[in-house]
Amino acid sequence: MKVVAVQRRRNSRCELLNIHPITRDEVPALLALIRALAAYEKKPHKVVATEADLLRDLFGPQPKFRALIAEWNGKPAGYASFFNFYSTYEGRAALFLEDLFVLEEFRGHGIGKSLLAAVAKLALDEGCFGLRWEVAIEFYEKLGATFLNERKAVSIDEDALHRVAADVLPQRQRGTKKFKSS
Repeated sequence: MKVVAVQRRRNSRCELLNIHPITRDEVPALLALIRALAAYEKKPHKVVATEADLLRDLFGPQPKFRALIAEWNGKPAGYASFFNFYSTYEGRAALFLEDLFVLEEFRGHGIGKSLLAAVAKLALDEGCFGLRWEVAIEFYEKLGATFLNERKAVSIDEDALHRVAADVLPQRQRGTKKFKSS
């Protein structure tokens, strides 16, 4: 996957969002983001993964998952982790989005939406038929929502993938430049 970088000017200040596949050197930052997500979900005790676990499962001979990291002005701001699964009905693979998280201090800049768009584009580039994830159930329940069926998974098909992948950043932002580099 190519790096997705977006440069914006706001109040004569240049802001840069950089989304790219995680590197070995960024695994400590990924683990810190995972711990921040667990703290946000009030489950910090659930994180038992170590840097060694992540290195093995991201970069070992049989990778178990992949991750994109989002940097805002050079600082880790969020991440998306995902893996392939196969549908015997479709006869093709899709991606399952395990985590999509942005640190609180970086929210409101379109980083989460850009991460989702980057994962959707990757799914399309790989010929996947869709993207699935489970909703943040506790978040909706705290709002008073009631789920109407047993499944709490979300799925978007290939047509929707094209729409999501095309929307790397909200178009309403002025002075936005999009560019890709390898």
